[in-house]
Amino acid sequence: MIEVVQISGKRQKKKFFKFLIDLYKGNPYAAPNLYSDEFDEFDPNVNDAFRFADCKMFLAYKDGKIAGRIAGIWHRGSNNKTGLKQLRFTRFDVIDDFEVTKALFQKLFDWARELGMNEIIGPISFSDLNEEGMLIDGFDKDSTYIEIYNYPYYVEHMKKLGAYKVVDWNSYRMAVPEAVDPRLARLAESIQKRGGYEILDVKTLMKKDKKALDRYIMECLDVLDESFAHLYGTSPLNDKQKRREMNTIYQVLVPEFAAVVLKDDHVVSYGFVMPSMLKVLQKARGSIIPFGIIPYIKAMDKPAVADMMSIGVRHDHANKGTVAIIMHHILCGLIEKGVKYLETGPELETNLNVQNLWKNFDRQLVKRRRCWGIAVPEI
Repeated sequence: MIEVVQISGKRQKKKFFKFLIDLYKGNPYAAPNLYSDEFDEFDPNVNDAFRFADCKMFLAYKDGKIAGRIAGIWHRGSNNKTGLKQLRFTRFDVIDDFEVTKALFQKLFDWARELGMNEIIGPISFSDLNEEGMLIDGFDKDSTYIEIYNYPYYVEHMKKLGAYKVVDWNSYRMAVPEAVDPRLARLAESIQKRGGYEILDVKTLMKKDKKALDRYIMECLDVLDESFAHLYGTSPLNDKQKRREMNTIYQVLVPEFAAVVLKDDHVVSYGFVMPSMLKVLQKARGSIIPFGIIPYIKAMDKPAVADMMSIGVRHDHANKGTVAIIMHHILCGLIEKGVKYLETGPELETNLNVQNLWKNFDRQLVKRRRCWGIAVPEI
């Protein structure tokens, strides 16, 4: 017997978040979320996206045991931007039983009809800063901090539901060279001099003037908002959301992996790379303290793999070469820290600008993720 219940309250949410950790226990590729991050994401007092979005969370029980979970998001802000009538789904995880999947999505179909929505899309959360896209290729590859991992049978479940492709994201891995290409170094130096650009000294500001660094990082998030505005699934971020993202950046910020390009003391472009947190999250099992502390220290000090968080350029400085400055600076940091591989985050397949960044590198497509669409069935 399958029963699906809507949940609320801290105790039930803890079960909702813990199901993912239990489902992927022992899986070498999955990077479980932290309880603190998840509680914040689904707390209207913390996540300011709730000002323009509503959410319902469901747990499925089979024979008295938790067998699946799903959350639906009615993102009014995104729908107003696109003019579409969509309900999002996120945090979908399930045992290999299609009847459980059907029961979970039935709750979203019911809610969508109540709201007058005609399509369900996902997995996609409150903003483009969150995990998005169901893994459809690369099940034997390590996950990053900002990615969703799922078993292959999820894809079959979606197809049985009648889901169709909306858009895909690709992730690439590339070897970090032993030395920076002199041509890139010369190009970056030339662009910096010609354009009157400066590189922010993140390391010094972290030690001596965190308030000033806060201002620059907030400006980076303004640039992110501008750069990504045209991409699928994005919606504008307000100040509270940006401050929350800034706190996340600080948790994984290695100064050598951050490149912030300034013009007249304002951010015009940036790039953030972080150490791989896979082993940290696997050891943590939902909480960094106590078991994740030592892996976290090791990851921050001597990472073998680094993950690209994001890169953005202000529109009025697009095509002026600042990306070359960013890539040169970050490559120098990766080499200095002994990083062997760099992995990109999920890149929208239609985002040719970001894909062109890596065209001169020996890159390998390692993972693909999909945003599915499902037409809401009529009663």
